[in-house]
Amino acid sequence: MPADTRSPVPATAAAPAKDRPWMIRTYSGHSTAKVSNALYRKNLARGQTGLSIAFDLPTQTGYDSDHALAKGEVGKVGVPVSHLGDMLALLDGIPLDRMNTSMTINAPAAWLLALYVAVAETQGVARKALQGTTQNDIIKEYLSRGTYVFPPEPSLRLTADTIAFTVREVPKWNPMNVCSYHLQEAGATPMQELAYALADAIAVLDTVKARGQLAPEEFPQVVGRISFFCNAGVRFVTELCKMRAFCELWDELTRDRYGVADPKMRLFRYGVQVNSLGLTEQQPENNVYRILLEMLAVVLSKNARARSVQLPAWNEALGLPRPWDQQWSLRLQQIVAHETDLLEFGDIFDGSKEIERKVAELKAETTAELARIDDMGGAIAAVEAGYMKQRLVESNLKRIAAIESGAQTVIGVNAFTEGEPSPLSAGEAAIQTVDADVEREQIEQLQAWRAKRDAATVDAALADLCTAAKEGRNIMEPSIACAHAGVTTGEWGQALREIFGEYRAPTGVGRAAGVGSDRLEPVRREVERVSRKLGRRLKMLVGKPGLDGHSNGAEQIAVRARDCGMEVVYEGIRLTPARIVNAALEEGVHVVGLSILSGSHVPLVTEVMAGMRSAGMTDVPVVVGGIIPPEDAEILLKAGVARVYTPKDFDITAIMSDVVTVVDDAWKEAA
Repeated sequence: MPADTRSPVPATAAAPAKDRPWMIRTYSGHSTAKVSNALYRKNLARGQTGLSIAFDLPTQTGYDSDHALAKGEVGKVGVPVSHLGDMLALLDGIPLDRMNTSMTINAPAAWLLALYVAVAETQGVARKALQGTTQNDIIKEYLSRGTYVFPPEPSLRLTADTIAFTVREVPKWNPMNVCSYHLQEAGATPMQELAYALADAIAVLDTVKARGQLAPEEFPQVVGRISFFCNAGVRFVTELCKMRAFCELWDELTRDRYGVADPKMRLFRYGVQVNSLGLTEQQPENNVYRILLEMLAVVLSKNARARSVQLPAWNEALGLPRPWDQQWSLRLQQIVAHETDLLEFGDIFDGSKEIERKVAELKAETTAELARIDDMGGAIAAVEAGYMKQRLVESNLKRIAAIESGAQTVIGVNAFTEGEPSPLSAGEAAIQTVDADVEREQIEQLQAWRAKRDAATVDAALADLCTAAKEGRNIMEPSIACAHAGVTTGEWGQALREIFGEYRAPTGVGRAAGVGSDRLEPVRREVERVSRKLGRRLKMLVGKPGLDGHSNGAEQIAVRARDCGMEVVYEGIRLTPARIVNAALEEGVHVVGLSILSGSHVPLVTEVMAGMRSAGMTDVPVVVGGIIPPEDAEILLKAGVARVYTPKDFDITAIMSDVVTVVDDAWKEAA
């Protein structure tokens, strides 16, 4: 045989070291604690590695399920948790010493953390073993999501109390998750997301220092437990640079402003949910590609990689996702983490001149904006003055105007709109629906819970909570005692409302600069024509009934209506149907526009309609906007609503033109 001249086969090289994947989550919860528990256990069995709990709006705003403002909202956008029994049912069979739990809760974060600790103690799990995060970011609630309760100063005090408590008692817990996610959903540019989130963090850290509950040597631990929850849009190169800028700016800020010497304590630790704002109702299957590209922005760069990722479902612009839709998003993460070679390499962007240039540009712009906020007196002063909210409204105006004009391309919306209907979104079971009996059953269980408690124990626990709040003591231990005593979410919230008061944040609408466009001129002429018929300026009330605090759409409608020449009444979020009816009557409006994104459109709109009939305003048309499935739109139209607008109706100027037509037609009928 001829000699074998091939090179000897080398010994098998060791496989490259592979980084651990990020925490894989899905944001979920709806209907009841029992239903949500079954969903969590199913998702964990399918490979989810951490919990991310969505609470319903009554829970998020510190109300019990039977409060007047909770009507129609129970179990819709999350799970109702009114007391320890609900939390026990929610976490049944889930060992808290081995679970990392994220809770999207803000104003009542101290209370939900107290309930979580109480469940752990019931399970026999030590506080020090608990791992997870309470979002607990109240400043962004004033700017974007709207689930604030108390004024800024006492709200920050509650945040500081949870931080001081966890540093000593629950050291693996992230007590505060600076949430820039909702800033981007409200229209923030990458620079604004960076600047406003960092200004937020500065306000919190300064408050913790001022409270004096921790020794100076403990402060680096505070910094080390502050995490961030960020957003990533489809312009994924810019978003990747934004995350690298976040990492560098946080490291510099905590070193230079707060003197934190340990680099580990200065690490920028963040989780992410990628952009929901860009999900489209039109050709919704395209959202799968958008979600993947957005996820790449936060996992490709190793030095700026997210610690946890949760993805929206492809059909969230249509309604509540089904378990299968959430599973699809879960599988996307798993494929990127386990099938690709992404985790086998260092940072593939180090040394890139383009990346360095964009990061430096974002840092310079952010530093300048932070200086402006600092000159105003910090984040709280900028919130109370309406500065940051106004800037967000203006940024969102520009974004929407760019889509309307075609300057910003959105496939299936303003370009390449012709296509085959999606079989994925067809049929009766295309989205998850919440059973109409859920609210009644939850209220019955809540009333049964109250009936079986020891009233004296409840009263004593609430009295101690109130004393702690009045005296300036840390409210966490009294809150945990309240949880064990059987106090409800609404009782805890009401006790602190009576001490701290409530708050209504600036809307940002009054001084927001509109976006000029030649397309507005025909609408302005129509407004003038119809106003002459009416004998006075056409007047529109924009209202948000219920507890839905996502006010972005309402703000855009209010500003565009004003820019089209209408007189506008907009009082902000969280209004009862009765208050909306009363405002419509007192202001003498010609049309009422309701914005609801929580899924509670049918009960809330029908209640407003009934109130207007009782007040003799049957000649005032009502239009409605929100994430409204076609079958619900039919119900509303049959109930007398003049128009229903959904996310596919992206052209606000066209909506304004249609609203003028609605008023004109109603005037003709009345005449």
